[in-house]
Amino acid sequence: MSTTASVGGRSRPTIVLVGHGMVGQRFLEALADRGLTATHRVVVLCEEPRPAYDRVALTSYFSGRTAEDLSLTDPGFIDEHGIELYVGDPAETVDREARTVTARSGLVVGYDVLVLATGSYPFVPPVPHKDAEGCFVYRTIEDLLAIEEYARKRATTGAVVGGGLLGLEAAGALKGLGLTSHIVEFAPRLMPVQVDEGGGAALLRTIEDMGLSVHTGVGTQEIVVGEDGAVTGMKLSDGSELATDLVVFSAGVRPRDQLARDCGLTVGERGGVTVDERCRTVGDPRVFAIGECALAADGRVYGLVAPGYEQAETAAAAIAADAAGAVDEAGQPSFTGADLSTKLKLLGVDVASFGDAHGTAADCLDVVYSDARAGLYKKLVVGRDGTLLGGILVGDAEAYGTLRAFTGSVPPVAPEQLVLPAGAGGPVQLGPSALPDEAVVCSCHNVTKGTIRGAVTEHSCTTVPEVKKCTKAGTGCGSCVKVLSQLVTAELEANGVEVDKGLCGCFTQSREELYEIVLALRVTSYRDLLDRHGREEARGGDGCEICKPTVGSIIASLAPTIGAHGYVLDGEQAALQDTNDHFLANLQKNGSYSIVPRIPGGEITPEKLIVIGEVARDFGLYTKITGGQRIDMFGARVEQLPLIWARLVDAGFESGHAYGKSLRTVKSCVGQTWCRYGVQDSVRMAIDLELRYRGLRSPHKLKSAVSGCARECAEAQSKDFGIIATSNGWNLYVGGNGGATPRHADLLAQDLSDAELVRLIDRFLMFYIRTADRLERTSTWLERIPGGLDHVRDVVVADSLGICEELESLMAAHVSAYRDEWAETINDPEKLGRFVSFVNAPDTPDPVVGFVPERDQIKPDLPLLTIGTRPLEGSAPR
Repeated sequence: MSTTASVGGRSRPTIVLVGHGMVGQRFLEALADRGLTATHRVVVLCEEPRPAYDRVALTSYFSGRTAEDLSLTDPGFIDEHGIELYVGDPAETVDREARTVTARSGLVVGYDVLVLATGSYPFVPPVPHKDAEGCFVYRTIEDLLAIEEYARKRATTGAVVGGGLLGLEAAGALKGLGLTSHIVEFAPRLMPVQVDEGGGAALLRTIEDMGLSVHTGVGTQEIVVGEDGAVTGMKLSDGSELATDLVVFSAGVRPRDQLARDCGLTVGERGGVTVDERCRTVGDPRVFAIGECALAADGRVYGLVAPGYEQAETAAAAIAADAAGAVDEAGQPSFTGADLSTKLKLLGVDVASFGDAHGTAADCLDVVYSDARAGLYKKLVVGRDGTLLGGILVGDAEAYGTLRAFTGSVPPVAPEQLVLPAGAGGPVQLGPSALPDEAVVCSCHNVTKGTIRGAVTEHSCTTVPEVKKCTKAGTGCGSCVKVLSQLVTAELEANGVEVDKGLCGCFTQSREELYEIVLALRVTSYRDLLDRHGREEARGGDGCEICKPTVGSIIASLAPTIGAHGYVLDGEQAALQDTNDHFLANLQKNGSYSIVPRIPGGEITPEKLIVIGEVARDFGLYTKITGGQRIDMFGARVEQLPLIWARLVDAGFESGHAYGKSLRTVKSCVGQTWCRYGVQDSVRMAIDLELRYRGLRSPHKLKSAVSGCARECAEAQSKDFGIIATSNGWNLYVGGNGGATPRHADLLAQDLSDAELVRLIDRFLMFYIRTADRLERTSTWLERIPGGLDHVRDVVVADSLGICEELESLMAAHVSAYRDEWAETINDPEKLGRFVSFVNAPDTPDPVVGFVPERDQIKPDLPLLTIGTRPLEGSAPR
């Protein structure tokens, strides 16, 4: 059979790629970069019913991302390069003598070069009833669809076998589906490959605090089934039994090398197609293997995407060299091993490891910072000469990009300064200039700092997207993008290029500068600000989605002082708001809204509790007591919002501002009134502070807490501003964050009286609102602002800038002018007119908003995503 294709009178050699996952797609891009898609016929046999997608981000499907969002194949790429892609048609046999591949459909394709990118398959322990109804693996979108459907119909509890990367992702997915979730891990800790005992302990505490049950040091002995053959539980190796309706096996993967075995290629003792440094299979130079199916020259099978990408580039380079007739392999890319550094967000928790994370090198030392209460663990492995060898970060991986780049060198500061929190000797913010040129910034593509600098100085790149396109840095896992951005900015400034630090394409000013303009000139209109101070090309336009809500927030923050409308939806202000502020409620995933009344300090009378219960009952709402000491009600249609709030306002409730970038809650313990350990009245203080700062618009949401003693039951040190009682008064902490990137708050002042405490909080909040960037939390702001905590203390405590009187005046104006937004809304017929699903049919409810019963309440009725299995448009016919 001919292995060439004739096009326009020319015969082209054929490259057949078996598998179209993440590594397979990267291989195709590498072929295109080298011009091989123009000189060769390229045929791809893909087993799944869709082209390559981001398997690393698979769990994000459950948070709203679609298969199209996850796709890694740019629209038109396949057609543009003339690639013949067959989806849902895997290769079944390879005849190396005839050089042909036969697909499941019967299609036979001859090849000059064959590339195996078949990936891996989930390992399922050989336990009884492992194939019972209700048992799943977690590998593809089809797996997720099957799990979702079964969970909706038959399950209330789920268990994941395996506490590694995918296991934790799977457990998060089950929790997101509303199941009570368990994790069963045979090793003594979670993520045993990536983290050590200390990191595992920090991760365990954080995950258990999320409501997941973790069982470590035990194995699965048997899946228990009922009379109908469906899963009812699991028997564990310690003799216990776990009741569960659904089991997900995520106990690791094995190389998919059966195709290679069947055609006589050499495989490793523990699996994997054996390849050399050019990713060429042993014994057959026409066949390559890349990704998780390949046993590399260093004797390892790599299960991370970055090494797979490097193998894809290596194989493409070798094929290009062969096509060019190159004899000398010197200078050609080779794959002899890979950096296993990785940064992930598992169940919302940052976990990262890099270099020699477990300290296997001789004569090395550990530098460890651990805060079990906050779920933080940071360890650096350092050589005797000060060389940074590796490390582990759990709970806060902000420094990952910089630390990884310093691996193998001696950092310019003491190691402990890189891991300690602010106020305890760190963290030192090392700028891009501190990195050596040979430091690898992007491990996915092995891009160094020097290469990035060269893209700016030698290739005239002036933006991060341009540098990405030029170097491929930041186009893999994305963990290096922050450092990449810093490097580009620093290099441009070093070359005398003015870097545009404007808020957006409409304004050259930063948010801080716009705040000063609005305050100084008493600007009360976005239109006026844009026309007078916007970029020339933006004047007269409509603005953008970045600056409109930002300016709207600034004007709202300063409304009492500058004479602007105090009501957020008055006049022009309404058009500036984000989706939630448009209806003074949080939009939920099925198009309904939540109702969140303010309950200062969590203190509520029986009469008000009864009102909430009656409202929830009469409108059929889902109710939940939150971690912020409030009662949320979910499932209201937009036209019901005024009716519900009319009853709540009449009962004395007001808006809890769960929808706005403003103060959410001031959490409290019960304090000295009830608790035998309390030394101050934390409930009274929490109520006073929440009522003082309610409705205060800011760059990002604000959270606070007051603890009545050092036992810290209100978790004040994880808040934007937190207060802890002492026998002499109050300690004030600032800049904490318990969200996606947790940060311990820093002590600003101690043993304060009530008046001193309120005065310092007034100053701190107004200074933050004045100087923070758009959507910047206090935690990020405190680390970014020049001088950090020391500067903020100088400004708000010592009044080093002489602005404290003005800051206090701004806060006093806000407090005196506060009006509840919902009370104003329900008393104004014009304002009520916006609360309809359809402007042209105001009495028609949105038919998409639906619910189904669950645990005696309701939950959104969301249809399962269905995805077709036809070949990709533009691909060759079968």
